[in-house]
Amino acid sequence: MIRIEHLKKEYPNVTPLEDVSTEIHDGDVVAVIGPSGTGKSTLLRCINQLEKPTSGRIWLDDMEITDPKCDISKVRQRMGMVFQNFNLFGHKTVIENIMFAPVKLLGKSKQEAYDTGMRLLQTVGLSEKAFSYPDELSGGQKQRIAIARTLAMEPEVILLDEPTSALDPTMVGEVQAVIRDLAKTGKTMMIVTHEMNFARTISNRVFYMDEGGLYEEGTPEEIFDHPKRENTRRFVKGLKVLELNIASRGYDFLGMEGEIAAWCNRNQVAPKLKNRTQLVFEETTQMLMPKLKEPRLRAVLEYSQQTENAEWTISFNGPRIDPAGMGDDLAWSVLRGMTEQMRCEWDEGADLQNRLVLKVRGF
Repeated sequence: MIRIEHLKKEYPNVTPLEDVSTEIHDGDVVAVIGPSGTGKSTLLRCINQLEKPTSGRIWLDDMEITDPKCDISKVRQRMGMVFQNFNLFGHKTVIENIMFAPVKLLGKSKQEAYDTGMRLLQTVGLSEKAFSYPDELSGGQKQRIAIARTLAMEPEVILLDEPTSALDPTMVGEVQAVIRDLAKTGKTMMIVTHEMNFARTISNRVFYMDEGGLYEEGTPEEIFDHPKRENTRRFVKGLKVLELNIASRGYDFLGMEGEIAAWCNRNQVAPKLKNRTQLVFEETTQMLMPKLKEPRLRAVLEYSQQTENAEWTISFNGPRIDPAGMGDDLAWSVLRGMTEQMRCEWDEGADLQNRLVLKVRGF
């Protein structure tokens, strides 16, 4: 079991990990997901002590591996790491790459290391490449060799840092197939990946990293189908998000219209959908603003590149308001024509109690 308590890692200009506490149980297969720069790889590198944490403690079973007196070489014999870029010795053959660490660190005989290496090469489907050199292999083959090399050390825990990110798309499947088979062996594994379908199918737990730590964790079903927190929902659904805030009647309407247009262009929103998205914002704000004594309004636009759906959530202050009953029948009918779904919500405990959700009509 791995236990992490209040782990922090900071660099001169950034702190990817603010405060991480969790437990990874024996046999867990944990997929670590999240936006770039949220500390996913840093977490793995802290666990195997390639990076020294700024503060916090990590245990492997009853051994505190963050203790300065801990023998890190012994820890790494129990904890294997598969990197993005293979890290094979270019001057050694494939079988020599696999044999090197078991002979050097575990004291195995060359014959025993050779027999184990050949068995592992058969496991990853590359026994015919035993006497090839790394520069004679494809990227997918190199990564499978790197996995076999890690397994040769008989680790209890395997950490995989974006194992398919450096590969041509045509080679990703072959490496994922090996990792899927490995996940069935009962070894404890942590896998940093940006492949959401892979993360969902291979793991029994998912860590979503954001805002300096472990933002949300759960089963694949909980994280991918029923996320509890907003950033998780947006990430797993592949949503692009724009937020606009209005704090007075004299807000820069034209500037916001330009910001919406530029954002839509950056995210490759189809021109017709972009125009409707702008019009929904325009009609809604112009309908609401005269009704609010001291207007405060937050407009959040979410767009999915996968489904090409756009949706506005417009929250505003004041007493409970039903826009349909405001008397502006023309604006309301225009909105109905440009949206597939509209709903009004009220949350008395919220800062902005009124919420209007408008799904922009697609094509």
